[in-house]
Formats: sequence, C-alpha cells, structure tokens
Amino acid sequence: MRRLPPFLLAATGAALVAACGSSDTSSSGAASGSTCETGTLTASGSTALQPLVQKAAQDYQAKCSGATVTVSGGGSSAGLSNVASGVSDIGDSDVPSSFVKNIDASALKDHQVAVAVFAVIVNPGSGVTALTAQQVQDVFSGKVTNWKDVGGGDVPITLIERKPGSGTRLTFDKTVMKGTAESSSPASTQDSTQLVLQGVVQAPGGVSYVGVASASSSVTKVTIDGAGPTAADVQAGKYPFYAHEHMYTKGDGSALAKSFIAFIMAADFQQEVVQIGFLTASTTTQPSAVDIGGA
Repeated sequence: MRRLPPFLLAATGAALVAACGSSDTSSSGAASGSTCETGTLTASGSTALQPLVQKAAQDYQAKCSGATVTVSGGGSSAGLSNVASGVSDIGDSDVPSSFVKNIDASALKDHQVAVAVFAVIVNPGSGVTALTAQQVQDVFSGKVTNWKDVGGGDVPITLIERKPGSGTRLTFDKTVMKGTAESSSPASTQDSTQLVLQGVVQAPGGVSYVGVASASSSVTKVTIDGAGPTAADVQAGKYPFYAHEHMYTKGDGSALAKSFIAFIMAADFQQEVVQIGFLTASTTTQPSAVDIGGA
C-alpha cells in the first residue's frame, strides 16, 4: 500500500472557457495554497478528467479575475502531444506520459491531481448488473455476442469501444482486459466519454466503459468479480479499474498554470473532488497496472 500524491479528473466533448486571476492572496483570491495570476491558459486531453478540470476552472473564476482558462477534450494522447508541442499549456491524461510515443516525456512535469475510478457500463435493457472479469473479457473481445450468455436477457450485445490512444481505453486494456484484445469489429468506436454514454443509452444491448464521474443514471455500472467502482472496493484492493489522473506541463509551466494546478491540489478544492466522483489526494490505494507506466 502507498499514499498517492494529490490529484483531479473527467468528460464532455465541449470546451469550457472560464475567467480567473487577481493579484491579491486574501480570502477573496484563490484558495489557500494558490495565488491568482493573470493571462491565458489552455488545458486539453482526457475527457474522463475534463469534468474535474472544468469544475476547477469554474471555482477559480469565482475567486479570481483577470485570466482566461480554456478546457477541452481530445483524449489523453492528444493532451500529451499538445503540451509537448506547446499547443496547450496543460495536457490532461489518464495515463503516464511513458504510454505515448513520439513525444519527449523528459521535458514534461507530472502533476498527479486525482485518482479516477472507471466502470463498465451497460444499458439497463441488457438485464446485467454483475460480471466476472472473464465475462468482461469475453464481451469486449467479441467472443460473447448476446447478454443471455452471461446471465442477462436475450438481447444482442452492442459493443462500443474507445479509439486507440484514449487513456480510458489504455487503462481498461491494462487493468481489466489484461492482454485479451478488444474486438476489431465493434458496433462503433468513439473518441469522447459523452459519445460513449450516448451510444450505450441509445442501444438496448449497449456496453462500454467510462469514468464513474461521468456515468449517468441512465446506465448501469456493473460489478466485476463482485466488486464495484467504489472508493471502498478500490482501497480494499478488490476493484482493479482505476488510475491516477495527471496534468502535465512543459517544465514547470507558466505562473498561471502553476497557480491553477495548486488551486486544484489545495484542501479547499480537494473537498470537492469526491463530490465530482473522484478519489482525493489523501486516498491510500494499491498501485494499478497503468500507474506503473510503460507502453
């Protein structure tokens, strides 16, 4: 067991622009541990982490003025490529930079802002609420094509995958599939959490995976080997589908980038992390397969 560093998460496809910054550090400024800065800031990448970054931008705006923070998705690989090339000031990622090829990972600084818990989600019409790890692998590899074969109703499975390069997909493949390849002929392949959710909601036999923070009440979060996507089961080592969430800067980043990340890591905002659907910096867990790194 080990104590994780501070963190944050997210998933909608639209960009958010939030104003922030002020020069004083009183209670009307940023939360303790952070000062207000002026200027512009862009953060892109993980759609799983995006809701958390958006909420942080909103909160920062409420306490500061004089800066503009733009938050967008695109996927973890895109976020890491964007920060490495200078397109974005911050790259949001579900996975360490070592998972992404063709970037200079040594030039990036890792800020672990949260732990994200992910879930396999199904349309309630599937009749499924619980699966074994083997059954999950059989469903996503295409070996099983009807929910009746894994304890559900007589409903064809509509498999919705994430595009290669998605941090959520990399996390799923490492922690749940464990070497079993996902099907090469899914019903659809999506590049954002929002589109994944829409697909599962619209198809009676729909199935995919998303961050718990983004899972709506219109879908069912299934248990895996009897364990659910909860803080208790993650901390007990019973549930494998989780990972650190990262915000990368090129070097130390700009003054505004440092201020914004410090705001997220401060105690005031960390109290909101759980409400959004993540685990906080003080959470103690076992390291997951993606936390170890490596392509």
